[in-house]
Amino acid sequence: MSNDDEEEVVRVPYPDRGEGQMFAIADNMLGGGRVKAVCEDGETRMGRIPGKLKKRMWIREGDLLIVDPWDFQDEKCDVEYRYTRTQISYLRKKNDIPNSLDVF
Repeated sequence: MSNDDEEEVVRVPYPDRGEGQMFAIADNMLGGGRVKAVCEDGETRMGRIPGKLKKRMWIREGDLLIVDPWDFQDEKCDVEYRYTRTQISYLRKKNDIPNSLDVF
């Protein structure tokens, strides 16, 4: 078995469109576990970073995120995931990042 025949396996989570999740870019860190995110639908939302992600996954301005907009307040959302640079390059290679957010 040679390494040339094997395809590279990269496990990258995608937004769950059925749940309303979408891609976003962290635009401005506001402090207190909050971030201003520019979403793929063109809206700017206030994102809440949950406690399970605060210490485990540091978020900086310009990071690609998965966000889940709130049902009852459309200008707010929850941050679900932050992509690494390797995952972003994989998504770009597959053309999965929307053109409105492809700044990488």
